[in-house]
Amino acid sequence: MSAKPVRLPSQVLTLLGKNGILSDIHLEFCLGIGEERKAMTTYDTPSQVGTVVALLAVLLIGMTPASAVVTSVTVDGSDAIFIAGRSDLLPIPPLDGNPSAFALVRHAFITPEAIVETPPPFIPVSGGDVIRVADPAEGGVSFFNGFGSPFFGPGGNGLSGSDLLSLDGISGYVGPEGPLAGVFLDDSIPSSTPAPATPDFSSSGLGIDFSSLSPVLGQVFYIGDGVTSGNDFQEFTSPAGATRLFLGIPDGFGFDGLPGAYDDNDGAYRVRVGVNEIPGAIPEPLTSTLGLLGLSAMVLSLWRRSCS
Repeated sequence: MSAKPVRLPSQVLTLLGKNGILSDIHLEFCLGIGEERKAMTTYDTPSQVGTVVALLAVLLIGMTPASAVVTSVTVDGSDAIFIAGRSDLLPIPPLDGNPSAFALVRHAFITPEAIVETPPPFIPVSGGDVIRVADPAEGGVSFFNGFGSPFFGPGGNGLSGSDLLSLDGISGYVGPEGPLAGVFLDDSIPSSTPAPATPDFSSSGLGIDFSSLSPVLGQVFYIGDGVTSGNDFQEFTSPAGATRLFLGIPDGFGFDGLPGAYDDNDGAYRVRVGVNEIPGAIPEPLTSTLGLLGLSAMVLSLWRRSCS
């Protein structure tokens, strides 16, 4: 079988050459009348072409930023940010009218909603990851006894008014009442380590119109709707050692004092979370995969052609 010249884009040849793949492959250049100069690579068998396709796939996947991802997260009204990572508190005891039966304070009666606290959801992260959150305005949470409105989204109930204490290794919270909040943790249980300082997101402190934030491990921070007053995404950078970002709600009686009062929080909402990515954008790994499929098809097709 005679050798078949395969016409590849110069960028692909450069990529393969830089990685030593073309060290033993003969390069030819074909000049045609009125045509641009085209780099040509000669192969003898389909298996050689398949080998290059496979190697190209490995290279492209290796260059893909796999840490860039966008995910949708549901936050329930009962998702207590103060018990993030507290697997030592499970199983959570049922409601029985005893306000001190659990680490989070409860009503002295069984509320109409009869909702048991739930550990907040989390997404995996690494130190240095940049987190952005988008509020698609889906759903809402009610913080008061009885079913039904009013319901509040990730922005919470008002611009200020909450001053909650820490719980073991999780900091307190100061800022708007009942917003979407986050806390970065490592793989350990935050039960015995001292709680970090409580940041102040009230109007007299940091406020909520910041462009970026770098919380420490165990520090509860305001997320809200995830954008500034100018509608720009706020950026939250994960600290060194972080492996998990928990998303939940800071609550308490009157939104002050000891964390708790989750047993009447009905409802839920959904948010989109981008890790090193803009929420809602197509994640880069998918884009690269689609491009890889196209390149593979191109190489296999070009193998069948000869230089004219």
